[in-house]
Amino acid sequence: MMTTLIFATNNDNKVKEIRSVLQGKFHVISLKEAGIFVDVPEPYNTLEENASEKSRVIYLMTGKDCFSEDSGLEVNVLDGAPGVRSARYAGDANNPEMNIEKLLHEMDGKVDRRARFRTVISLRLFGQEKQFDGICTGTITMLQQGSAGFGYDPVFLPDGGDKTFAEMDLAEKNLFSHRKKATEKFLDYIKESSWPG
Repeated sequence: MMTTLIFATNNDNKVKEIRSVLQGKFHVISLKEAGIFVDVPEPYNTLEENASEKSRVIYLMTGKDCFSEDSGLEVNVLDGAPGVRSARYAGDANNPEMNIEKLLHEMDGKVDRRARFRTVISLRLFGQEKQFDGICTGTITMLQQGSAGFGYDPVFLPDGGDKTFAEMDLAEKNLFSHRKKATEKFLDYIKESSWPG
């Protein structure tokens, strides 16, 4: 029987991306699939702290091995904003279209459009936490391009790519993805650990 890890998220897009990297090496289930209907707060000012809080809460609730993830878009000329507030950049409605509109407005007239996506994964095995990060550098486009992906994908052009994340299919995005890089580190760690015991 395949061993199960709870992914402490309600974001179906993130679940899809993580599963595409893990390729069935173990069974990942979302909070909803685990029968857990909570939205864990993200009260901290760093991705590391928010990721840790989400995995901590779910581990305490279930006593089961789990992991969480927090990601942010960090724009150089905006001093790292939206950063940890990426999902709620335009307000607590968590509206991706409004977030993008605000970002493009803030970037209006800016010559330096360099940015990076950063992911932090918090894994809890046997109650012990280990964190992994992944970074993808790129630039913010002038206009939205593409309809795939989610979040800021329509305005992020990764270094070395000729399309935005929203113009790529999942296999193409995984060639650059910050989330894939963090997940690969996380997978390597699990392979080297004694899990599942």
